[in-house]
Amino acid sequence: MVEAVQGAGVVVTGAGGGIGAALARRFAAEGARVVVNDLDAGKAEAVAGEIGGIAVPGDASAVVGEARDALGGVVDVYCANAGVAFGDDGAGQTVDEKAWATSWDVNVMAHVRAANELLPAWLERGSGRFVSTVSAAGLLTMIGAAPYAVTKHGAYAFAEYLSLTYRHRGIKVHAICPQGVRTDMLDATGSAGDLVLKPTAIAPEDVADALFKGMEEDRFLILPHPDVAGYYQARAAEPDRWLGNMNHLQQKWEANR
Repeated sequence: MVEAVQGAGVVVTGAGGGIGAALARRFAAEGARVVVNDLDAGKAEAVAGEIGGIAVPGDASAVVGEARDALGGVVDVYCANAGVAFGDDGAGQTVDEKAWATSWDVNVMAHVRAANELLPAWLERGSGRFVSTVSAAGLLTMIGAAPYAVTKHGAYAFAEYLSLTYRHRGIKVHAICPQGVRTDMLDATGSAGDLVLKPTAIAPEDVADALFKGMEEDRFLILPHPDVAGYYQARAAEPDRWLGNMNHLQQKWEANR
């Protein structure tokens, strides 16, 4: 059990299902007061009703103020979990600029906006916890999903920046980077997800377990799929070899579509 969670005010965005709902349930089970945010009001209210939380539906980019009010003025933990994914034809040619803009706004700028609102109070009191649901795609990449891979790299970079800048002032940051997780988003990845992600997909609850273990150990990088560490090391050590292997995967995907 993470002692700091008991009684804490927690916000989870994109919590109407999947990883977000699993995080909300786990925080509530550990004694936190949880705000459940989702663009789908019905889903947010359903999860909040289940866990005794507070539903604050709406755009994840503008939830901090209302969530803070709902928690009595204090947010202790913010889980930037909401995300979007758009597929492409393997060359990025079928993804229009609107999809790129949406991906950037939800997967990166929503985190930036939340941090900008949260940091003044956190720095004043010397504590706060920012949890970023990134993806292994943010450490590696993903075939057939250019906007997703690129913006998840951005989300990871922003989480790193927060951690290196504010850890000495009491701010704790965690970046969760799973591969496939059995959610609606995974189902929407189509044949690329079937090839790369589904064979080793885990349950959303496994992601929540990994986060809580990482919080107990005070770790920044949370890897629900431990093999990702080796892939990340290989990518850094021999980038051309790694890109060649990824290209073989790309060719396999193209041949079987």
